[in-house]
Amino acid sequence: MTQSAAVVLFSGGQDSTVCLAWALKNFNQVSTVGFDYGQRHRIELECRQHVLSAMRDCNTVETGHLGDDALLDLSVLGQISETSLTSEAEITMSEQGLPSTFVPGRNLIFLTLASAVAWRRNADILVGGMCETDYSGYPDCRRTTLDAQQQALALGMERDFRVDTPLMYKTKADTFAMAKALGGNDLVELIVEHTHTCYLGDRSARHDWGYGCGTCPACELRANGWDVWQAAGCPEDTTGLA
Repeated sequence: MTQSAAVVLFSGGQDSTVCLAWALKNFNQVSTVGFDYGQRHRIELECRQHVLSAMRDCNTVETGHLGDDALLDLSVLGQISETSLTSEAEITMSEQGLPSTFVPGRNLIFLTLASAVAWRRNADILVGGMCETDYSGYPDCRRTTLDAQQQALALGMERDFRVDTPLMYKTKADTFAMAKALGGNDLVELIVEHTHTCYLGDRSARHDWGYGCGTCPACELRANGWDVWQAAGCPEDTTGLA
């Protein structure tokens, strides 16, 4: 564990929960920030509080150094984004080859505001669950985008902010395996029971991998990752833990 402070971009989903466990292992001060941007699946805002509470009660994850949480109002983002994540529109592919769930500028805005929170908390590391392996093709999830944003934050704030993305090159199966390495079966069960990923905000059905509609792109990625991990014998992935 390094003597550094980190702010985790925490949505209450599988990826951000694994990132939170990873940050708790690697940094001696950890806090969280979330965003209410008028998302269609806003049930995640309720779930994130359940996850944080369950994480503090999880005996296999050390949370004594888990600090404050902040939820920022970004409703303006939903107002200017006509997407399937911010309205009841059907999930389709656009002419540009991007899914209609893509919210333009979302991660760029998230990181900018998270860095302002980090500045106030005297933290210089931002941790996000962005991934360009098993993902929906969002350009603001790519490492090249985040490298550019990292440089912009450092230049604009005169502080060497670092954007850590521990899941960047991991599949969803790897993410389940990483959760097991970080907190054993207890953390895996916490993720299955409490986190939310479904784009439609459906928590009426519980599958082996968690709650969701089972058919949206987010559910399909999570379900496939679970199946691949199970087929491999539920291994632990210790690569990239430090």
